[in-house]
Amino acid sequence: MALTASVKEELSRLDIKKSSVRKAEVSAMLRFAGGLHIISGRIVIEAEVDLASTARRLRAAIAEVYGHQSEIIVVSGGGLRRGSRYVVRVVRDGEALARQTGLLDGRGRPVRGLPSAVVNGSASDAEAVWRGAFLAHGSLTEPGRSSSLEVTCPGPESALALVGAARRLGIQAKAREVRGVDRVVIRDGDTIAALLTRMGAHDALMVWEERRMRKEVRATANRLANFDDANLRRSAQAAVAAGARVDRALEILGDDVPDHLKYAGELRVAHKQASLDELGRLADPPMTKDAIAGRIRRLLAMADKRAGDLGIPGTEANVTPEMMDE
Repeated sequence: MALTASVKEELSRLDIKKSSVRKAEVSAMLRFAGGLHIISGRIVIEAEVDLASTARRLRAAIAEVYGHQSEIIVVSGGGLRRGSRYVVRVVRDGEALARQTGLLDGRGRPVRGLPSAVVNGSASDAEAVWRGAFLAHGSLTEPGRSSSLEVTCPGPESALALVGAARRLGIQAKAREVRGVDRVVIRDGDTIAALLTRMGAHDALMVWEERRMRKEVRATANRLANFDDANLRRSAQAAVAAGARVDRALEILGDDVPDHLKYAGELRVAHKQASLDELGRLADPPMTKDAIAGRIRRLLAMADKRAGDLGIPGTEANVTPEMMDE
């Protein structure tokens, strides 16, 4: 989760001046990290986040944009949760803040998605929605085949609202339900990079891109190494099989094989795993790969013709399945 923490730390330090953008971010953070509770007949807002810097950002925005006081409560980790959690709680002005941020509609009913003012806002508002949602419940995995940027959502309505905000930014995101939990997921590397840029996580993007490039280079090197290894293995198998065929050809022809073909055949038999290039260099005098290949080809053709005339197994008789599976 190191990448996730670094993105959230950077986003928590981002300086935003425009009031509507800050409001969109706060609305998203409260929607994706929080909930409305009724305590002693009073509406209380609580938003739980995983970093102290995120909690401080939310608390500051609530005070500066809406003029309400809040408190931060530290919840120590335990059980399945590692590390502390931070709860931003608004008690005295909870209902007023809920109405101002769109958690409650004009009739006092809870809003399941995002408020219409945010949904229909500018591109900067859409970026703020994603920034707030990621700060609240987002995660970013290491680049690679299974890389993803995702946000856990409180319900399908908020997931669809987040997908709509991405669409306004020209970014393709998918809403899905996994084991009863609604999530919005982005898996394409270029799309993840574009969204990190739009949210304002430029430093984290550089780190993510560097790791992504390193993994791609390593994967390419591994593919090439595997390809070369497979080619070498196939070449060695073909050379062993050719050696077995030549051995049988010399047996079929006996003393009737021409000297120059016999010499090439004996080279093949003596160096069964050598390539044709290597056989050519081993010859005395040295020969080209094509010259060696031509002589062995004529030797095998002559032996197979003789075997056909005599009605006996040809050169392929000496090639076993084990030779091709080595």
